[in-house]
Parts: sequence; structure tokens; C-alpha cells
Amino acid sequence: YTTLFRSHEIKYKGYVADIMRDGEIIEIQTRAFNAMRGKLEVFLADCRVTIVYPAVREKWLNWLDNDTGEIKSRRKSPKVGGALEVFAELYKIKSFLRGPNLTICVQPVDVEEYRRLNGWSRDRKKGSTRAERIPTGVGEPIYLREPRDYAALLDGLPDEFTSAELAKTKKITRGLAQTTLNVIVHIGAVECIGKRSRAKLYKIAEMQERRYQP
Repeated sequence: YTTLFRSHEIKYKGYVADIMRDGEIIEIQTRAFNAMRGKLEVFLADCRVTIVYPAVREKWLNWLDNDTGEIKSRRKSPKVGGALEVFAELYKIKSFLRGPNLTICVQPVDVEEYRRLNGWSRDRKKGSTRAERIPTGVGEPIYLREPRDYAALLDGLPDEFTSAELAKTKKITRGLAQTTLNVIVHIGAVECIGKRSRAKLYKIAEMQERRYQP
């Protein structure tokens, strides 16, 4: 992804920032958001910070002969990515999300992934090694700044809904749906209003125009 986003590392207050310009720091992070806690605490004290999360929208898999490097097959991955994937990582920095200086940018990307046929299964695919992942296209970025930006990701749901209904509507796992709601409730975009049988019941919260404060 560094080729796509052309990041330029800059040292700032004992940490390294991917990009710094006009008082704004841009961090490109695909995983391990928990490793950013230290730098976020320092950066957000006096800078605007945007975390760019490349979310795979479409992926083509290329299987390589482990000895020759020849492409043996190519197919489109059946797994479809989406913006809600970012919440598995946002959960790790939940305490920073209410601050006025932080913006999350979910950047949809299309990729060509190359994997070596060196796995342990009969077809050598399970447990295989990824050789390279090359971005081939980008979609329209999604910016998460205000509670209403987070709430907009839940379009298509009924007025009152459970985590199971969120998972079904957005075609994500139940675990990711629960994590997503945990984060969105924390930032004030959704509220828990009780229970339906044994399941917690949620609805989109009424939100003010101005941004929340820490």
C-alpha cells in the first residue's frame, strides 16, 4: 500500500508519522491499531490526525508455483470487503474516537494478491504464503468524523435492530456486528434501548450538529 499512497515518514515528538503536512498527520494502517495508542496520545494533543484504513473491496487471487514462480491459476476472491471491517481495529483505539482532532478514512481498494502454492493441504493452498499484494484501483473514501458519519454506515436497518439483524443486513459475522455496535454506541451514534427477548435492542441516536468533545 505504500506505493499507492506514497507515504513519507516524518519524525515528530519521538514517533514516526507516515505523512505530515499543514499541521495534519496522516497515518496509513491496515491492522494492529493498538500499536498506535502511544503516538496517538502525543499526536492528537496538538495536531489533526487522519488514519487511512485500506479496506479491500475486490480481490483477485493469483496462485504461484512455489519453484518456478509461474502463475498456475487466477480467480476472483468470493470474500467481499466492506467499510465495517474497520471496526475490528477501531475497537482497539476506542478511547480516542471521541476527540475532535481524529478522523478515520476508510479507503476502498482493489488488489491483486499473489500466493505461493506451498501450503500443507492437498491443493497446497491452506497455510500458503502470501508473496505480494498490489493495489489496482481505489473507490470513493469514507470519512468518519462525526457520530452521524458512523450512523450512516448502518443504512438499510430497521428503526430498531439487534446485532444479529446488523450482521444479516451487512453480511458480516455476528462477532464483528457486536464489535461495531460497541464502538458506535461509545461515540454516541447508536443507543441501546432495551431488549428483544434475550438480545439487546438498538436504535440510531438523536445527534446534535456540532461534533462531540472528549
